[in-house]
Amino acid sequence: MFEGFQQTQVQTSDREVKINLRYGGKGPGLLLIHGNPLTHVTWHKIAPRLAKDFTVVATDLRGYGDSSKPRGLHDHSNYSFRRMGQDQVEVMESLGLKEFLLVGHDRGARAAFRMALDHPDRVKKFVSVDIVPTHHTWTKFPRGWALHSYHWMFMAQPYDFPERLLSSNLEYYMKKKLEKHMHGQGGLEPEAVAEYMRCCTPEQIHGVCEDYRAAATIDFEMDTKDFEAGNKIKCPVLVTWGSKSHVEQHFSPREAWPQYASDIRGFVPLPSGHYPQEQAPEETYQAIDRFLKS
Repeated sequence: MFEGFQQTQVQTSDREVKINLRYGGKGPGLLLIHGNPLTHVTWHKIAPRLAKDFTVVATDLRGYGDSSKPRGLHDHSNYSFRRMGQDQVEVMESLGLKEFLLVGHDRGARAAFRMALDHPDRVKKFVSVDIVPTHHTWTKFPRGWALHSYHWMFMAQPYDFPERLLSSNLEYYMKKKLEKHMHGQGGLEPEAVAEYMRCCTPEQIHGVCEDYRAAATIDFEMDTKDFEAGNKIKCPVLVTWGSKSHVEQHFSPREAWPQYASDIRGFVPLPSGHYPQEQAPEETYQAIDRFLKS
């Protein structure tokens, strides 16, 4: 699915963690970060096209895919978006890409949000795919979103309650999780779904739960401090989302994002559910390509 790309793993400054990735193409560095319950494979429909003009790097977050899955620390800090973002900065630097463009979907967009705040000297542009910022999500908390996205609260429960329940039937969990976000749109290729299923192990479930525990605690605390201090993302930002996704149904991206980013260049709803890069690849590619080249 990634013709012409090379696969490798990069050791991070955390001795327990290596990040799995594919890279290819030529031109300015472009980092693509996936969400839950996906892997870097989610970019397979658009990464080869972007590689015509960019050096594309598609990674697996720590805890996901074929990247390392360390046991969570007591404060969940080793699964915070800050730590996840640091992994990605180190990956790009290892490839000789100190400055880069950034696209993130779902959890990857949340890690990318933190990267853009923490590393303004490295992140040149940022495309967010189908989220509103984490602080906004937790503080607004619409009833409909809470019912739809119950996993935010469930996966954040103390170890190992959610791990035990989810790991008892991983195939059932993954099928229900993927179907929930498609909203009748389809679009996920069997080969991609097979990869997501392969990577869904008890170890990954633990990593994912730690991700959500961190989001409810240490990430929210960091985001709240930045929000109250008026710290915003300074690089140019493109905000995209699926027109049939939970973001469209329960939030207002056009109202939320200006509170967190000072240079928004556009708002682009895409004809998809929660997975625009797989369900509406042409429209997603065009939106990303135009913005990155502008």
